[in-house]
Amino acid sequence: MKYSVFVCYNCTRRKICKAGVGMKCIKTVKFKIKITDKSFGDTIFIYNKALSYIINVVNNEWDFISTLSTAKEQLNYTEKLIHNTKKNEAKYDFDSKFYKFPSYLRRAATAEALGAVKSYRSNLENYFEKKAQYEAKGKILREKLPVLGITRYSFPVLYKDNMFERTGNNTAKIKVYKNNDWVWHDIEFKTKDLEHRDMTNFKEMNPALVKSGGKYYLHFTYEKEVKLKETPLKDRTIISVDMGLTNSAVCSAMKYDGTVIGRLFINQPIGKDRLLHKINKLAKAQRISGVGRKPNLWRKINNINSQIINDTAHKIIEFALRHNADVIVFEYLGKLKSKENYARKMRIKLQYWAKRKIQDKVCDMAHSYGIHVSWVNPKNTSALAFDRTGKVTRNGKKDICEFTTGKKYHADLNASYNIGARYFIREILNPLSERERLRVSGKSS
Repeated sequence: MKYSVFVCYNCTRRKICKAGVGMKCIKTVKFKIKITDKSFGDTIFIYNKALSYIINVVNNEWDFISTLSTAKEQLNYTEKLIHNTKKNEAKYDFDSKFYKFPSYLRRAATAEALGAVKSYRSNLENYFEKKAQYEAKGKILREKLPVLGITRYSFPVLYKDNMFERTGNNTAKIKVYKNNDWVWHDIEFKTKDLEHRDMTNFKEMNPALVKSGGKYYLHFTYEKEVKLKETPLKDRTIISVDMGLTNSAVCSAMKYDGTVIGRLFINQPIGKDRLLHKINKLAKAQRISGVGRKPNLWRKINNINSQIINDTAHKIIEFALRHNADVIVFEYLGKLKSKENYARKMRIKLQYWAKRKIQDKVCDMAHSYGIHVSWVNPKNTSALAFDRTGKVTRNGKKDICEFTTGKKYHADLNASYNIGARYFIREILNPLSERERLRVSGKSS
């Protein structure tokens, strides 16, 4: 199952979402079509051909289309340019080139074409602005000029009643392009257990016909409105997560008063060993052949990495649900550059450290359960002792730290406590005025 982006009207990355705010939670589930037909490929081909045609039309007429104030006006005007009616004679001969093209599919292609041209024009404008700034400073802009991608490989949406009709739990009729005509075709597809995925209260939307790996699927989107929890600060339970290279994640369930009610160490040693083995095998194959493209090895490496990401994210969410958490707190980890003096194994670990992907997946999944996600400053979370006794010293493996008092503790667990404490301190200080913050932090004059 694929989790797509959640539409949150008040949430930005690095900042906690506002409590009680409605947002759309969207998930995509793919159902494999059991028996394929040549017409499926023809349908995708003709849709992309029509899309390319409309992109050219929109780009040619952009000077006027861009003056229209709303997206609906732009869509309606473009429709008039390409579609003949009794009251409208189209400027472009779309109808003759794409005979009997379904109206819903045409409007979907038009909307996609408008988005593609808008993006291209915006990128082009930004490019020339940046180029002017560089030239004003006597520099040369090395970036390439943006190009409008005319040839596309998109997948058609099969609108219910017009292009898709269910005839049973795992059977349906879809409208496809066959023998130069649009006809209904019966299909049978594999079903998924939505109850197991906590999706029984989701609304099923229109499916898309998708080709992947030589097989065809129906990608159904499921949507529901969710509200994030509104728990008062003093009653909140948070999950503070420290992400590392040795352990994928170390989680602590914490209360407002600092009480730790649960701990979780997440690691995939077998998966990471397999990943390192495949990377070494890839390096050897590239060295011997002198060819960088090794699709089979790259596919295996990416699949192992995806498995580690999914396993880590699901375990964090399960831990949060077990403790009825209100917030999951991460460090905001930027891009780390691999230094040349690092050992090769360390450079590989940094290169394949999927910290951002894990955080994004957890964020998407957490919102569907009404859980907030927040980010804090990572500075010194691993360097300072959670009991405020000062800086810690790490052992050779970096997994154990020693406090100034002589106490030894797990380094990642210590960091997770600091992350949780930093979140609560920030939330306590946020409502205060600047003068009160300085007084509380002991910085007032």
